Amino acid sequence: MATLVDALNDPAKKPAIIEDCLTLIDAEVKDKKGMGGMAVKAGYGAVKGIKPGFIRNVVESLMPEFAEALAPMHDEATSKGEPVSSYLVANSGRAADALLEVTDGKAEKSTNGLVKKTYSKLRGSAKKNVEAAIPRLGALIEKHV
Repeated sequence: MATLVDALNDPAKKPAIIEDCLTLIDAEVKDKKGMGGMAVKAGYGAVKGIKPGFIRNVVESLMPEFAEALAPMHDEATSKGEPVSSYLVANSGRAADALLEVTDGKAEKSTNGLVKKTYSKLRGSAKKNVEAAIPRLGALIEKHV
């Protein structure tokens, strides 16, 4: 059985995974409601408008680190014979923390002022938003691994 890191770095699978990640992000942003949702939508629109393909490039560059961050939970689920998606949902706070640790490091090192400013404004609600995306992310992982 392939590891999560191997599967998410497989050049034959990577384009489809990236497309599914972009679809997941668009769906999560679209689902946001209220004032917080408006802020997420505005921030996403601003970052998306930086240059064509910006979000795709970010997803592609983060994928290896995201795979490393989630690998322990993927391995725990498979060793217990549990569906990865269910395991991630049951551990959504832990999964969100692992992913946000990656994005926090990237945002800190970013030289793009708009990215840093937008990330900083949205970071307070990020864990809640990432946790909300875990069911879709778990399904995406199961689909491709």
